[in-house]
Amino acid sequence: MHRDGVEPEKMNAENSGSRQSLPRARSRIPGAGHPVSGQIVAAARRNFFANGFRGVTMDDLAQDLGISKKTLYEHFPSKTALVEAAIFDKFRGIDAEMERITSECSSDFAGTLHRLLAYIQQQTEEIQPPFLRDIRRQPEIFHHVENRRTELVQRYFGKLIYQGRAAGIVRKDVPAELITEIILGALEKIINPTKMAELEITPKAGYSAIIAVILEGVINEKGRSNL
Repeated sequence: MHRDGVEPEKMNAENSGSRQSLPRARSRIPGAGHPVSGQIVAAARRNFFANGFRGVTMDDLAQDLGISKKTLYEHFPSKTALVEAAIFDKFRGIDAEMERITSECSSDFAGTLHRLLAYIQQQTEEIQPPFLRDIRRQPEIFHHVENRRTELVQRYFGKLIYQGRAAGIVRKDVPAELITEIILGALEKIINPTKMAELEITPKAGYSAIIAVILEGVINEKGRSNL
């Protein structure tokens, strides 16, 4: 068992897979919708996000699932494909939940804001430093993750800002796009395990700071009374 997480016989396949763009690679995820594939992806998320994917082998995953490594490779031809599937699965869930939150609470700006931040906090806690360390060594995947996070923050916090303006509780003298970019920058810099450890703060404290320093600055007096 190789603790770097890459079996020698799969080295070439995995290196080849890492050069594909993630959106193209994920469109060819084998066995999509198959119950076993879903179980494999769930195990991959649990193990990869907690321990990093270099420190978890396909043997480890097969043992965790109680299946053979051959069965594992029948569903996912390489570890790279499985890492991509785990990331895609996470973002798919985040997208759906953020859409639900912003749609169900469209008339409650403060409530929607807190629910969005609490949900992001929950999702952040799933990702541990070993995974962040490993993914930064895979530029293709790392850039895709960064782009997807940016897209989701821009879409749903942008939507929230416009809802707040429609409700008359968000200032109109600051461009909505600029507010969204400031929120995105704060989340990227502060709400990640490495930075929180460096600052010795919890995710809850980090989100509270973002609300106090940034969002309260763009919310007018009417909105502030509801926070």
